Amino acid sequence: MSKRPIVTEQELSEQRLHMQKVHDMKEADAPKYHIVTYGCQMNVRDSETIAGMLEQMGYSAASRKEDADLVLYNTCCVRENAENRALGNVIWLKELKKTKPELLICVGGCMMQEDGVADRLIQAYPFIDLIFGTHNLHRFPQLLHRTLDQRTQVCEVLETDGEIAEGLPVKRNSAHSAYITIMYGCNNFCSYCIVPYVRGRERSRDAELILSEAQQLMDSGVQEITLLGQNVNSYGGGGAAFAELLYRLDKMGVPRIRFMTSHPKDLSDELIAAYKELPRLMNSLHLPVQAGNDLILDQMNRRYSRAHYLDLVRKLRDAVPDIGLTSDIIVGFPGETKQEFEDTMSLVEQVRYDAAFTFIYSPRAGTSAAKMTDPTPMKEKSERIEQLIALQQQIGQEILSEQIGLTQTVLVEGESTRNPGAICGKTERGHMVNFPGNVDLTGKLIPVRIISAGRNTLRGEMQS
Repeated sequence: MSKRPIVTEQELSEQRLHMQKVHDMKEADAPKYHIVTYGCQMNVRDSETIAGMLEQMGYSAASRKEDADLVLYNTCCVRENAENRALGNVIWLKELKKTKPELLICVGGCMMQEDGVADRLIQAYPFIDLIFGTHNLHRFPQLLHRTLDQRTQVCEVLETDGEIAEGLPVKRNSAHSAYITIMYGCNNFCSYCIVPYVRGRERSRDAELILSEAQQLMDSGVQEITLLGQNVNSYGGGGAAFAELLYRLDKMGVPRIRFMTSHPKDLSDELIAAYKELPRLMNSLHLPVQAGNDLILDQMNRRYSRAHYLDLVRKLRDAVPDIGLTSDIIVGFPGETKQEFEDTMSLVEQVRYDAAFTFIYSPRAGTSAAKMTDPTPMKEKSERIEQLIALQQQIGQEILSEQIGLTQTVLVEGESTRNPGAICGKTERGHMVNFPGNVDLTGKLIPVRIISAGRNTLRGEMQS
């Protein structure tokens, strides 16, 4: 395992001191914060850390931006539309600040790590009070203290790969399910992807610290733990290290174990065996394919072939026949022909995903794909993605219908937003089920018989 860059205890002590200073400044004001999170589960987990730090600094959560004294946007830059939405909402805050001059506006996350973005925001949005990146998230208390103390705009975006900060406070979004980040960064450099540039190179957390965090979560009543990383399969340098971590978590008795995201090129036989052997590892896997044509996969720098991917799917289903697979798929990669798109369609028909996140290719400055010639009109790309979505919806609907009559164990998440008077939760395979029940069952594992299938969800009834 490569040496882990760790934030020193001296630095963490300094940040705790700044938390206390902000707390002392704000104690009489009872200030409120509101965090808006864009992007992946890694960003959601980062926002939980930011919320934890803010609460230790004397802030409490506000459900609306209009009620907050501090509004923070945790941004994403993987897709262009997420970046545009974040900027549009930041501009909206300019008007809110006219009515609340003391409002603090903070912007952090992956978008700030893009080359030149922070400088552009300083010039274009002088009403933003604090700008910081992903690599210095642990320094947020010090930066906020400086903002409050000096009443000046503060911007700090580190260009290093970032250090691992252990022991930061966290405010979890759920009492019964939780994320644990096991590694940061990515070494893959897929040609379309900006993640290695904004999240840095791979850094893995110490396994003992991960297990300790998992034990604390179990002791607090958490029923489901999801391990996070840009590529969890390369945890600890790759090989069997990630599978070994899963075996240790299963032995500890974590009721439900999930993880994401998994890169096909690093999906090991040991991990496939873990699916067969570990009763607490849920039978679902997010395995992004991105495309179904070898030339496109090569141009994407994915480092696996269509045949290799399909062989992995075969091995997984040999090990666990009812495993639910989900995926990410890009349509309209530069130069993609109609036949190459049809290869993706045929792969989707062959694999039969439970669900897929589909995107039209979005060029990101700084990636090699952004320099490629792209002659395909947007109209044609839009038509292709509509065909893909229609196919995946049909397959997903068929898979849901196949669940009717089965009894599934559901982790209750709370009241259903779709069916008043009902509760909802996910099966082991990851399907959402709505069924009659009391909200007091939230956080419980309940046997539910599936009685019907909707477009994206199931309906059921509790079994005694």
